[in-house]
Amino acid sequence: MPSQTNEQALEAAIEKKLTGDTLEEIRAKYGANPIEERAELYRGGNKYYIGSASDFNAKYAIDENRFWHFLETTQQEELAKLQKQSDWKLKILERLDRMIKKYGILRLIRKGLEVDDAHFTLFYVLPLASSSQAVKDNFESNEFSVSRQIRYSQSNPREEIDMVLFLNGLPFATMELKNHWTGQNAKVHGQNQYKFKRDITQPLLNFGRCVVHFVVDTDEVYMTTKLDGANTFFLPFNLGNDFGKGNPPNPFGHKTSYLWDEVLTRQSVANILQHFVRFDGKDTDALSKKTLFFPRYHQMKVVREILADASKKGVKQTYLIQHSAGSGKSNSITWLAYQLIEVYPESADLPGSKGISNPLFDSVIVVTDRRLLDKQLRENIKEFSEVKNIVAPAYSSKELRESLEQGKKIIITTIQKFPFIVNGIADLSDKRFAVIIDEAHSSQSGSAADNMNQAMGNNKEENIEETQDKILEEVMRSRKMRGNASYLAFTATPKNNTLEKFGVKQADGTFEPFHLYSMKQAIEEGFILDVLANYTTYKSYYEIEKSIEDNPLFDTSKAQKKLRAFVERHQQTVDVKAEVMLDHFISKIVNQKKLKGKAKSMVITQSIESAIRYYHSLKRLLNAKGNPFKIAIAFSGKKTVDGIEYTEEGINGFPEKDTRDKFDEDEYKILVVANKYLTGFDQPKLTAMYVDKKLQGVLAVQALSRLNRAADKLGKKTEDLFVLDFFNSTEDIKTAFDPFYTATSLSKATDVNVLHEIKASLDEVGVYEWFEVEDFVEKYFRNVNAELLSPIIDFAAERFNNTLALGDEAKADFKIKAKQFVKIYGQMAAILPYEVIKWEKLFWFLKFLIPKLIIVDPYIDAYDELLNSVDLSTYGLERVKLNTAIGLDDSKTELDPQNPNPRGAHGQEEEQDPLDLIIQSFNEKWYQGWDATPEDQRIKFVNLSKNIMAHPDFEMKVKDNTDSQNQDLALRKILDEVMSQQRKKELDLYRLYAKDDAFYQAFFDTMKRMISLGK
Repeated sequence: MPSQTNEQALEAAIEKKLTGDTLEEIRAKYGANPIEERAELYRGGNKYYIGSASDFNAKYAIDENRFWHFLETTQQEELAKLQKQSDWKLKILERLDRMIKKYGILRLIRKGLEVDDAHFTLFYVLPLASSSQAVKDNFESNEFSVSRQIRYSQSNPREEIDMVLFLNGLPFATMELKNHWTGQNAKVHGQNQYKFKRDITQPLLNFGRCVVHFVVDTDEVYMTTKLDGANTFFLPFNLGNDFGKGNPPNPFGHKTSYLWDEVLTRQSVANILQHFVRFDGKDTDALSKKTLFFPRYHQMKVVREILADASKKGVKQTYLIQHSAGSGKSNSITWLAYQLIEVYPESADLPGSKGISNPLFDSVIVVTDRRLLDKQLRENIKEFSEVKNIVAPAYSSKELRESLEQGKKIIITTIQKFPFIVNGIADLSDKRFAVIIDEAHSSQSGSAADNMNQAMGNNKEENIEETQDKILEEVMRSRKMRGNASYLAFTATPKNNTLEKFGVKQADGTFEPFHLYSMKQAIEEGFILDVLANYTTYKSYYEIEKSIEDNPLFDTSKAQKKLRAFVERHQQTVDVKAEVMLDHFISKIVNQKKLKGKAKSMVITQSIESAIRYYHSLKRLLNAKGNPFKIAIAFSGKKTVDGIEYTEEGINGFPEKDTRDKFDEDEYKILVVANKYLTGFDQPKLTAMYVDKKLQGVLAVQALSRLNRAADKLGKKTEDLFVLDFFNSTEDIKTAFDPFYTATSLSKATDVNVLHEIKASLDEVGVYEWFEVEDFVEKYFRNVNAELLSPIIDFAAERFNNTLALGDEAKADFKIKAKQFVKIYGQMAAILPYEVIKWEKLFWFLKFLIPKLIIVDPYIDAYDELLNSVDLSTYGLERVKLNTAIGLDDSKTELDPQNPNPRGAHGQEEEQDPLDLIIQSFNEKWYQGWDATPEDQRIKFVNLSKNIMAHPDFEMKVKDNTDSQNQDLALRKILDEVMSQQRKKELDLYRLYAKDDAFYQAFFDTMKRMISLGK
């Protein structure tokens, strides 16, 4: 007989794994319907019972046989309180039904059911390692069961659900199965079956009655917590394959067998119901208004793997979790934080263990900037824990100390506030902490974390007579990630030093993340959008001319950079690009009603000055168009531009703290930024980004990823996204994104021996004497008045700046090496396996010395002279790549450690050229309009402007017209007529004018300026 490859075969495979038998095997052995008589026999495999479809009560959506059997065998005394009444069963079922309709099945599973004076436990929790035998026995008395072909509908008794899983007779999951070998799959056919062919008005499929609904085939699994007809939203519940979507081949069975082999085991289901599934919403909200969260596979997996590792290894571990945007990090952190406080060590001799009957961690500290995480954690804990009020925010050392004394188990703070919190905490070394760091980057990879690590470590009050070396050893130990804390870092874009500090060291010396959910998988699964799918780059072309007669010499490469910066921040340049941006945004996004008319964009500029210029330019253009919408700007502090001082609040007209919320309002469509909001800003309505800033590495990924947030309710799709980039090439962006598209690892550890070389080099110069270093550090850690520290630093700085008569190059060399020493040691001290006291002392001394080392750039005045010597005569834009999809490398990326070689200033001869040559070279490089020489172009512009001014409509409709919008329309019409007349003479020019929007816009802008000069 050939193999069975239909849905029935898949049903049987799942049933066999969960129960140890199948209906087909039992019927072949015992006859047609043996289940009712021999129920106690059918509990093998993963210790599920085989359920009978005939036991299902469609009105109350329960397996009556299992429900009553469970209560009778575990809680007979409570049942006896009601059995005196003739309708006691109906009374229990009616009360159960009413409570489920009001609160959902989850509440009853966790809190039980009260009927009159009886209380029924409907689920015995999964025991902990330290639990009593009674708790373990109770769990074993739970009756998990699986039934096939359940007739769930009261109105259509022939309609069936393939499989339903029950806990003590209460349904927690339904499953529709498909089989690729019969030409059907879960993603299309299975989802459509739930959406269009199942009656969601029936009790079993009501929201909150079941925890989750799965569609399953042999290749993929999808799940939802709410059936809503055509609006039902299914999430993938897959392992991921080759860093992308789907599941890898399974040498032992179907690709999806992890669902029944791992996820649906009794212990796993119990864990999910106790610690993962949760309702989101206010207590006063109706059940239908709430959201039910069920973990995605990678969220469940990372939490379980961390808990298992901590239980096995104890405290002082580090974990790097590389989870892309769209991974649901807030939920992952919430679930992890709560479950970490219930981790118990496997043995009493593990690091940090206080015995196997005591939790491993006293408190979990969550360091984050997510404003919603505090609220989410509180609500989550309220559902999970019998003990209330165990979550507390802490923004000062007093609050942190009080929270710990009051027994708070989860303490939330921000990266900015944490250094202030830990100041003044005398001793926490008897406590054990798990520190979860949200988006771990350089703020945690270097000395910004010193205060955190000092407070978490063995920082006992020392007697003043103790040697300074002893105190320093304590500081160094406390700065290390060890002793009484484990660190868990979540990030989508790990840098090399983040990998080295938090990653898992492999046998070959490389470092890898503890867990990975890649950008590739998030994009392929639809949780984020591909921001690189529609990428358009523009290249500037300009001509500058010399406005002085003499020809001074300049360093060529530096002069080129200065000239480009001069051109790009020039108001004329900003105006041209602002017009391109606004025309694109209005025509392609606003007028096309993207995101149901709610689409927004962000303009990213090179500096605060540029941001202010862009804001004013865009504001002028919007005023001319009748202000169809509003724009906002975001920057920190104050900035003076053209003699006027600006602040974010002053320009926007509302407080800086309100910018995020104001931009969410429908009337605001464009946000202009320099650096602010490039990271950690979630605004799902963002669909376009206009980039006029150098983006590279992690910043490029983080900035452009502001666009990738999905907005399903607004119908946001990848094809709605646009990036117009005026600064970077597609190759630049590909280089930035490639390392983080799949897995990121570090090729080897940083060679810290370079610190010996750098220290030797710095010692030789004579800027400081070693006794000064020791004197400074001893006083600094004795907390003496700062007045006693200043002279030590000032004497060393005076030697550097004057006494030693060091040349400019020698000064630069010393300062570069000093900064390199501080950077490398500051990042590596936390993970060094040994302690070098001299490095630690020099680190602290140099941190205070470096700001006082003065280096004068001899060319600075000359470059100011350079910029005064040139004029911008022409500026335009040329579109280089239009709507390009940037393909990323989906192989694993290996980063190199930070450069271990000592750096310094190099004395090579700078290439110097006369100003004429620099300007000529600059124009050749950047002036790439059409195939005419700059002089020919100038003549053509002059002649065309004369023809425009000679047009009969020019005087009345352009020159004397005070309405700028109508004036522009008239000028465009006249320009079209003039260009049509010149078509034969200027074929190349006309072709560009007619076919290239960007060229047309730049050309029109240039003609407009020339006419204004002519007027």
